[in-house]
Amino acid sequence: MDAKLLTVNLGRATPSAYTSAEGGTGIDKRPVDGPVAVSAPGPKGVGGSGLAGDAVVDLRHHGGDDQAVYAYAREDLDDWQRALGRELANGFFGENLTTSGLDVSGARIGERWRVGPELLLEVTSPRIPCRTFQGRLGERGWIKRFTEAAVPGGYLRVLEAGEIRAGDTVEVVHRPDHDVTLVLMFRALTTRRELLPRLLEAGAALPAEGRETALKYLERTGG
Repeated sequence: MDAKLLTVNLGRATPSAYTSAEGGTGIDKRPVDGPVAVSAPGPKGVGGSGLAGDAVVDLRHHGGDDQAVYAYAREDLDDWQRALGRELANGFFGENLTTSGLDVSGARIGERWRVGPELLLEVTSPRIPCRTFQGRLGERGWIKRFTEAAVPGGYLRVLEAGEIRAGDTVEVVHRPDHDVTLVLMFRALTTRRELLPRLLEAGAALPAEGRETALKYLERTGG
């Protein structure tokens, strides 16, 4: 089955009782019609979302070039629907891109996707669940449950800007020869710290924060 975008989802800043960020949260993302411009937003702490019109409120922890776009597979949302016994609309996990026919969490760090005719994205890191995400789901123990499932979806950086819309194809145009996937990186950063040194195999595609975490682990353990 060809991989494609089911929806492109944008969020507005809304007040929230489950986040400490001033101004609320932009996690409530909804599908939009028409083309959406995507470009590199700038460094973390300054830049927000890569998608025009999409709100990122907590710039300390979200957004920036290495988290410009967040993608999640519809197939994985369907699995969560069955597990939770409730409907999960596209965008409900706060993802900008809801995909079909693509193993998002199995993507490798540095993998490149051509989305539509113009946009080129590069996989950077997994989503780590936070209090805002738990509040959004309203499920008791959600952070633990999401972590145990290890189906995090992925953040991407923008290599070539462009416009995208629902129905665009997603083509994997480069797949690195290492095996550092989003799932492996997620486990290394959460429940299996002994995997951290393996993140360095991703080379220059590994975000600076991931590289620093892996190197600090090696320093502490004498590896």
